[in-house]
Amino acid sequence: MSEPLRIVVVAPDLAMTDPDDEHALVQAERSRTLRIGLLEARFNLIATLPADVFLRERITQLQPDLIIVDAESEARDALEHVVMATRDERRPIVMFTNDEDTTHVKDAVALGVSAYIVAGLAPQRIRPILDVAMARFQHEQQLRSQLADARSELKDRKTIDRAKGLLMQRQGLTEKAAYDKLRKTAMDKGLKLVDVAQRMLDVADLLG
Repeated sequence: MSEPLRIVVVAPDLAMTDPDDEHALVQAERSRTLRIGLLEARFNLIATLPADVFLRERITQLQPDLIIVDAESEARDALEHVVMATRDERRPIVMFTNDEDTTHVKDAVALGVSAYIVAGLAPQRIRPILDVAMARFQHEQQLRSQLADARSELKDRKTIDRAKGLLMQRQGLTEKAAYDKLRKTAMDKGLKLVDVAQRMLDVADLLG
């Protein structure tokens, strides 16, 4: 059986909510419903943190699997704090809000939010929402990895082609002969072909 997701909730401190502030009371109730839903769905709620300058350090220490931003949709500062805190080590981010203004959705998604949930939060909805957010995040990470690999492969190919061109020009080799020479050198020295090519280019640049 897999371990339950370790979740951090980023939310304003509602402990000092003014009993006469109806808006704050509604937000406090939504936050309470969210926490109940997480516990009922058997998620591991490891911390509730404020969106402040220490957020990055705390997230690094806690190493959560997923981060929930519990805030109003116009609270862009909270979301930006979370994005900055996860910039070097990306994690799925889910935003819950009771504000039905959807004009902020595009900005939230652009900042890296995996799911943006507006109003009508019921505890039984939390698990499928987080499951979808995790699946979407993992899919996006896979696409990023594939894109990075493709870019790296293209860069390596260009480096090898430059080294082949150098051998062809300076030693009068055919393209195949130049490639074979690079490959043999790589095999003899136990190096990657691209590393041999780059070293050759570096020496050529040094010697002019």
